[in-house]
Amino acid sequence: MAENGGEKVFAAATANPHGRGDEELASVAQREERRKKRMKYVAYGAAFVVFQTAVILVFSLVVMKVRTPKFRVRSATFQDFKAATLPTNSSFSTQMFAELSVKNPNFGRYKYQDSTVEFFYQNYKVGQAAIPKGKASFKSTKKFAVPVDLSSTNVPGDVLGSELNQHAWIPLTSRATLNGKVRLMLIFTKKKSTNMSCTMNLNTSSKQLQDLECT
Repeated sequence: MAENGGEKVFAAATANPHGRGDEELASVAQREERRKKRMKYVAYGAAFVVFQTAVILVFSLVVMKVRTPKFRVRSATFQDFKAATLPTNSSFSTQMFAELSVKNPNFGRYKYQDSTVEFFYQNYKVGQAAIPKGKASFKSTKKFAVPVDLSSTNVPGDVLGSELNQHAWIPLTSRATLNGKVRLMLIFTKKKSTNMSCTMNLNTSSKQLQDLECT
């Protein structure tokens, strides 16, 4: 009986001499497959981290960055324009309706306080207007008009006369400051001020603004 059992074992081993080798190859293949899956998961995780970092960076640099709004004179119309071009006693007066704008480049509302805009001929103030408080929505431009009584009362007549004798326009500048706050995501608030600095020419013939530039 013992001899028969030994013969059976020997016969089985002889019938499948590579059985153990196949099992080892299968085990190695399974380990390699598991290793590839782990590497794939690690790659996916790293890609997700990089993507999240990029999203946070873009959000911080673009959405959360507070930029200075732009305050400008856009155009103007005139009524009751009067001008006297005497050599030593020149003068002008008119009612100007100036269209102003507040351009808000931020991803949040810009709310500003009331202020004053002043107009100058050289260093002589020739008019001013009140700016009511208001707000500009995110990524938008708020436009509004203000009446301004322009007058050369404070300008020496000979100075203005020399200007008008040279050409048919009056160079003007406008200055103003708006103080306000930008509110982002309905949570964060940051103070932001903007200055107006515009140059323009008032054409005494066409009674229009020309060469309007703002910085």
